[in-house]
Order: sequence, then C-alpha cells, then structure tokens
Amino acid sequence: MRSPTEFSAWKKLAEHQQEMISVDMTSLFQADPKRADKYQAQAAGWTLDYAKNRANDTTLSLLTELANEAGMKNAIDGMFSGAHINNTEDRSVLHVALRASQAQDTLMVDGVNVLAEVRATLKQMEQFVAQLHTGEWQGYTGKAITDVVSIGIGGSYLGPKVVAEALTPYKKDSIKVHFVANIDGSDITGKLKQLNPETTLFVISSKTFGTLETLSNANAARDWFLSNGGSQDNVSKHFAAVSSNVKKAVDFGMAKENIFPMWDWVGGRYSLWSAIGLPVAIAVGMDNFYELLDGAHQMDEHFRTAPLEENLPVIMGVLGVWYINFHNAQTHALIPYDHYLRAMPAHIQQLDMESNGKANLLNGDAVETDTGPIIWGGAGTNGQHAYHQLLHQGTRLVPVDFIAPLTSHNPIAEHHTHLFANCLSQSQALMVGKTLEQAQQELKDAGATDEQVAKIAPHKVIKGNRPSNTLLTDKMTPASVGALIALYEHRTFVQGTIWGINSFDQWGVELGKVLGTDIYNRLVSNSDNSALDASTQALIKAFKKAQH
Repeated sequence: MRSPTEFSAWKKLAEHQQEMISVDMTSLFQADPKRADKYQAQAAGWTLDYAKNRANDTTLSLLTELANEAGMKNAIDGMFSGAHINNTEDRSVLHVALRASQAQDTLMVDGVNVLAEVRATLKQMEQFVAQLHTGEWQGYTGKAITDVVSIGIGGSYLGPKVVAEALTPYKKDSIKVHFVANIDGSDITGKLKQLNPETTLFVISSKTFGTLETLSNANAARDWFLSNGGSQDNVSKHFAAVSSNVKKAVDFGMAKENIFPMWDWVGGRYSLWSAIGLPVAIAVGMDNFYELLDGAHQMDEHFRTAPLEENLPVIMGVLGVWYINFHNAQTHALIPYDHYLRAMPAHIQQLDMESNGKANLLNGDAVETDTGPIIWGGAGTNGQHAYHQLLHQGTRLVPVDFIAPLTSHNPIAEHHTHLFANCLSQSQALMVGKTLEQAQQELKDAGATDEQVAKIAPHKVIKGNRPSNTLLTDKMTPASVGALIALYEHRTFVQGTIWGINSFDQWGVELGKVLGTDIYNRLVSNSDNSALDASTQALIKAFKKAQH
C-alpha cells in the first residue's frame, strides 16, 4: 500500500493549498453567483450544503482525483461484495448487508448467504418484540414486561442508545428502555432503583459473553433479580442475550430461543443495525426499526453507485482530508440542532476515532500523514454559550458539521424558527466573521468614546473564513436517522481508504483490555508489583489502602 503522499493529486493539493491559504470564502461567493447551487448534493432524504468551505472547483477536482488514485471505487466495491478488507483480522466488513436483506436476496461470503442469516435474525427479533409489546411475554409472577435494560459496552451500547434517543418521538408507551454500560457501580445501581424485578427484562449484548464490563453488570443484574424475589429457574423469563457464545449465555440462565447471533463480519461500532439494535426495536417497534434500516440502505446505495464528485460520503470525506492534512486541523465538530440528536456526536466520535485512529498503512508501514481527527460536539444552541467562542475566535481551525431538521416533532410558538435561525447564523458567522472596522463602527454606534473604541474593538474582531457543512432533512424520522448514521460510517471509510489504513480493527482497544485484566489481578492479590513503573505501583498501593 502506497502512502497517499506519493499520489500525484496529493502533491498538487499541497501546491494548491498555498494558493488557497489567503483566499476568503466570501470572495468565492462573489466570484461565482451559482456557488450555493453547485456546492450542494442530495441523497436518502438529506441535503448537504458544502458551499461554506475553503474550496473552489480546482480544490474539489483535485480531491476527487485523490480519491480515485486511492482506489476509492474498488474499495467501495470490495466492501459491498464481502471482500476481506479488514486485512489484519482477515474478515469481511458487512454492516451494509444488515440493511440490504429487504432489497437483495443473496450475498455469498465465504460460501454462506449472509443475507439469509440476517433475515432469519430479523424474524427472530420480530417475534421477540411482538411478544413484549402485546404482553405475551410475562415475568415470573405473570405480569407483562414494562422495562427493558440493555447491558453492553462500546458499540453494543452507544449506537443503540443514541438511536433510541434520536427516535424518542416514535417510542412505544408500553415499554421503557434503559441503557447500562459503565462498570462504575453507580450506573447500574441508579437504574435498578427505578425498576421492579417482576416486570423487568435484561438484554445482555456481548459477542463473547465475556466482556468484563458487560458481564460484571449482567451478574449484578442477576444478583439483584435473585435477591428481590426471582429464582434461577426464572432467569430465562427476565434475561435475553445478543452473543455468539450460546453456551455461556445458556449457562447464565437464558433460553436458547432468546439468544440472538452476532457475526465476525460486523464490527462493534457498526453493529446497531444487527440484533445489537434489539433495544431500539423494542423502544420504537419493528416497523420503525425496518424504516431505520431502509434509510441506511438508501445511503448505502447512493454511496455505492453515485459518481464520486456527487457522492455525499465522498465529498464530506475528502473535505475532511483537505483540512486535516493540508490545513493542520486536528479536530472536527458535529453540532446537531435537534434535541433528540444531542448524543450523536458521541457515537460518531466512537465510530471515527476507533476506526481511523491508526498509525500504520495496510502493509504495516508507518503512516506519513495525520489520520483521524478528534471528533467532538454537542447540541445547538447550548454550545453557542460555551465552546462556540473557541470556534469563532480561538487559534485553532475547527471544521464544523451543522445538522438540522427543517420541521420539529414538537412545534411550540417560534421555538423551531429560532433554533434554525441560530443554526444558520452560526455557520454564517464562522464564514464572514467581523472586521476591525466593523467592530469599531459598532462601538461608535453604541456611543463608545474614541478611547473605548481603541481599547475594545480589537477584542471584538472575528477572523471568519472558518469552514462548515450544513446537513438538512425535512424531519428526523427513522429513515433519516438511519441515512445520517450510514453517511458518517461511509465518510469514515472514505478517509481511511485515502490514508491507506485499516478502518475496521481496533488493536489499541484490545491492549487496554489486556492490561486492565492484569491490573485487576494485582489489585485483588498480593502479587509482586516491582516490575511495574513506580507510578502504577503507587496507585495500586493507594487503592488497596482505601479498601481497608
């Protein structure tokens, strides 16, 4: 695998950046009256406005050339066909198959029709969800289930939680879904205090059924159940699992028919579309879960078939590379102007940083470029009273994605109009800024003295020329939420392909797990810790002292 720095387009972009560094975005609009129309693309119910970027036609042409040199089309085809593009684990990467089974009959991977397996799992989910919603599924005292607690960690937790929250307007009234992930005992304790063991069902999501955090919380949930009237014989009425380790789940007390499969060809952070999304289906119903899958599938088909220069994930991906590698941007902000999407930046943070936080090319050589940015963000308009100050006047360049629906599920007076006005004003302010002359005149108009103007005006200058994308949809529906998350999944893949890295392994995460087990064993034993660094020895000693 060649480093992208060897591509001719990369070298051209480096030269082009020197031409663009002093170009103001407002001048690009003045030079091209049709810029707003040209720099817009649509797919799967979403419109991307990327006109407020430090880019012109030459920039975008070179970025498309870069994507072509990186073999983007072949990479996309490889993923959709089931090629083992996760080279370090020798696996296919087929989260796209999880949302294709309603539109496609066959996808053979290593001699297996994976779509048949997906359809079978969806049918199993349908039956499970129907039993809960109709009250057919009853706890050990004959009462219907009123609360479901999803216990997982990482991709088995964050994606489903964010989507369930995003689809709050579609939630069913009969069952409330809760999420537990943190091994901090305060997390599960706080949840259990709200629940009745007679009407609570736990869904344990762990591929191996051995993930430390998940299994610890699962055991705590079972202990709570057994200590509050339940018995081991009734565990199967209150526990189900999503796992590939059926034996361990059965040994825990679950019925085989209530254990849902997981596959090696789906990474955790891409798994919400599988049975890992069972809590979402329970929360909003299977019809809406199918709509979620369909929206993602629409974005998949756009990504697979659209020309690169019209392809939303490609456009967003290459613009990200433009800022990261040619403008030294270290972070990227996502700001949804929708209350129910407020946690989405956390999911994309996991998706992107776990995928592209890599320092080696596919062939093992060290990268010669920066790779994944630090992803962060939060809900608008809250952020306007916090970190937007840094966006506007800080020293760092932070590209921003603004995300907003055109209509609200909860229209109150002028609330949504004000919300949308804030979204547009922030992207505009990032671009146009405020000159010293404007600041001076503003102060003069307010009655400031010449001395006050001289003193205060420099502090009110906002440089502007800071880039942003705006993503709009008519309304946040299951389909539009599915398409939005699929868009960011593919954007992440686009960038990983250009950088020549494997976006689908996570060995850094694995190291933490291994060391965590070692440290745990030292905390609960009298082991010799002299081989450890002095800092870790002291911290272990402090913990042990506090336990006595």
